[in-house]
Amino acid sequence: MKTKALFNWSSGKDSALALYKTLQNPEFEIDCLVTSVNQKHQRVSMHGLRVELLHRQAESIGLPLEIVAIPEMPTMEAYEEAMRASIAPLVNKGITHSIFGDIFLEDLRSYREKQLASIGLQGIFPLWKIPTKDLLQEFLQLGFKTIVVCVSERYLDQSFVGRVIDEQFIQDLPENVDICGENGEFHTFTFDGPLFYKPILFEIGEVVYRKYEKPETTDSSDTACDTNTIDAFEFGFWYCDLLPI
Repeated sequence: MKTKALFNWSSGKDSALALYKTLQNPEFEIDCLVTSVNQKHQRVSMHGLRVELLHRQAESIGLPLEIVAIPEMPTMEAYEEAMRASIAPLVNKGITHSIFGDIFLEDLRSYREKQLASIGLQGIFPLWKIPTKDLLQEFLQLGFKTIVVCVSERYLDQSFVGRVIDEQFIQDLPENVDICGENGEFHTFTFDGPLFYKPILFEIGEVVYRKYEKPETTDSSDTACDTNTIDAFEFGFWYCDLLPI
């Protein structure tokens, strides 16, 4: 009997590759995709992706989508409560594992495992400790296509947002930027590749700058919500809006 699992879907490249690898693993049966969405703006947290494009991804992949509605700037308590409330019914359905696309952030993995254990789930990390250069090369060689929808101004300027990741993009990255953006340097939207029944069509819209206000309570564990959330209080982000076609 296969192990039932949920997959934490960000809409980006690392999620896509981790899901692809998981679906090749006969041990697991993916019950659904789980994505946190900004309740006010109806966009994927940190990525800024419209929910309509998220739904189109799930439809093209062929898996049910569970959306976790998150307040615009939640405290850790509010974030954790929203996650528990959404995932508890899935645990009651017999799901025992939760799968992530994390690569090397030890603190984030430890936080996830602690929270999962509190509701009876075990974390699985298919990409863990694989060199990010190898992962991105594999991603591109498999035929995946992904576009940068958000960059942190701490690491990259506006010119990087709205670009499809290819060899030229890789060459243009500064030396201090991880090739997969694992430190929160950039976020992506994956729109084609072996996971999808058909490509997700879109056109590039407005590019906007946003800097977040600090929430009422903040500590080092805030990075558990989204990588480099703390940096958003000191550094802003450039977002590229994608418009469904």
